[in-house]
Amino acid sequence: MGRILPRGFYNRDTEIVARDLLGAILESSTDQGGGGTASGIIVETEAYLGEHDAACHAAVGPTRRTSPLYGRPGVAYVYFVYGMHWCVNAVTRATGLPSAVLIRALEPVDGIELMRRRRIRATRDIDLTNGPGKLCAALGIDGGNNGLSLQRRPLVIREGTRIPDDAVETTPRVGISRAADWPLRYCIRGHAWVSRGPMVR
Repeated sequence: MGRILPRGFYNRDTEIVARDLLGAILESSTDQGGGGTASGIIVETEAYLGEHDAACHAAVGPTRRTSPLYGRPGVAYVYFVYGMHWCVNAVTRATGLPSAVLIRALEPVDGIELMRRRRIRATRDIDLTNGPGKLCAALGIDGGNNGLSLQRRPLVIREGTRIPDDAVETTPRVGISRAADWPLRYCIRGHAWVSRGPMVR
């Protein structure tokens, strides 16, 4: 297993962290679905840059919900959307500079049977983790992980294989209406587990 990424990895510009998380391993150990450890290679991310970014939750300023965004880098920001899905983010930059990277898709590595139990409606393995809500369900990530350090279990991100620049695509972010044209979505070119999104500019 690769080393757990240190807090200093996240204390950088959000765009750089989003790109460098490609190829890293997201690992979760929880009791859901019988319990166990599940992990996957990060193949798609999005950067959210702070209060000046209309698509970032911090655009409304500090609230109880957004408090993890204003905290230390290298913690999880987990929120609920559409009344049905959890989404997991890695908080970036220094304390007081609210920003984060949304983990959008994974390629399953370990705990695939556990993922299948948790995502019983997924008829193909490719559908287990090819979206932010799907991967949280497959890895058992929920609101209990919000604000927790990404340097210790139950939720960690480990060093993986560095993805070369010529294998990385950058596109506008997906499923938002504000600042929708900002090119802040990063993915591994041609990877089967990348979620659907806009065409590369």
